[in-house]
Amino acid sequence: MTHVSIIGSGNMGQAIAGIVAKGGSTVELFNSTDKNKEVTGQLVILATPYPAYDQVLADRADQLAGKIVVDISNPLNFETFDSLVVPADGSAAAELAAQLPESKVLKAFNTNFAATIASGTVGDVPTTVLIAGDDADAKALLSGVVAAGGLKAVDAGPLKRARELEALGFLQLTLALGEKVAWTGGFALV
Repeated sequence: MTHVSIIGSGNMGQAIAGIVAKGGSTVELFNSTDKNKEVTGQLVILATPYPAYDQVLADRADQLAGKIVVDISNPLNFETFDSLVVPADGSAAAELAAQLPESKVLKAFNTNFAATIASGTVGDVPTTVLIAGDDADAKALLSGVVAAGGLKAVDAGPLKRARELEALGFLQLTLALGEKVAWTGGFALV
C-alpha cells in the first residue's frame, strides 16, 4: 500500500484521490493554501494550477525532498488560453525537477480530464494515464497506484517527454474550451 498526499482539492485532486482510495492506497487530500498540514506521503501529487506552483514550493519544498512528486499541470496562459507559458524546448515538469533536485519528478494526469479519471473511461475505452519520468522505480510505483485504481498506466518515456504531454494536454483543453470535445471525453489510447 502506498501513502499518497495530494496538494489541491479541486476536481482533479478529488478525482485522483478517488482512484487512489479505490486501489487501496492511503490518501490525504488538502487545500494548497493549508500551510499547517505536513506532506507525509511518499508519493505527492501537485493537483494545483501551474501558477500556484511557486507558492506551493515556497511553502513546502523542504517537505517534498526525497519524495516522488507528480506534476499534473498544463502550463497555460490563463489570460488568453492560446499558448503555453514555458519555453518550447522545456516543460513545467522540467522546471519543477530543477527546483526540486532531491525529489523524483514525474509528469502524469495532465492529458486526462477529471471526469475521465473518475469514470475510468474515455467513451468506451479505459482511461489511460501517460507517465513520463527519469526514475523507473518512481514510475512503477505510480503505475501500480493507477492500475490498482482501475485505470491503465502507460510509460511515456523520460521526463523530457513531458513537453509533448503538455502540448497534448493543451490541445485537448483548447478543443474542450471550443466545445469540439466534451469535458467527459478526450483523447484515448487504443
